[in-house]
Amino acid sequence: MAVSRSLRRMLEVRALGEELSQAALEEALSSLRLLEGALQAARERERSGRRHVTASAASADAADRIAGLEETRAASRRAAALKPRIAEMEDVVAARRAEFLEKRMERRQVETLIRKTEAADAVVAGRRTQREIDDWFLRGAGHADGAVEEG
Repeated sequence: MAVSRSLRRMLEVRALGEELSQAALEEALSSLRLLEGALQAARERERSGRRHVTASAASADAADRIAGLEETRAASRRAAALKPRIAEMEDVVAARRAEFLEKRMERRQVETLIRKTEAADAVVAGRRTQREIDDWFLRGAGHADGAVEEG
């Protein structure tokens, strides 16, 4: 029994589904990395604002101190706004990873079925070939002079 066209087509569809799922996962991971980078930048901005406040404490300039405090607060608000978005994106990444792994498993199952079918076909073909050789030999085609040796 040869591997059917529909089974090969199913493999193509499963492979395409896996590729699309992988692309969606990579897109979600990229978005997550961007959000994490923005959070890191907000934390750095907050540290910078605190350093600015500390440096302005030595001087009598209140404007520098206020600017540093405002920068710290703005960065803190930005970080607070990013944290729920990051958590949400982590959930999206987890869901897309699970979908990707499911698609991969489906593709591999079809590949395994095709390999088993091909292996069974090879066994059947080998047996058929051996049977044909045995039949040929039993018909006497194996003896060149037609005489049977007696021992």
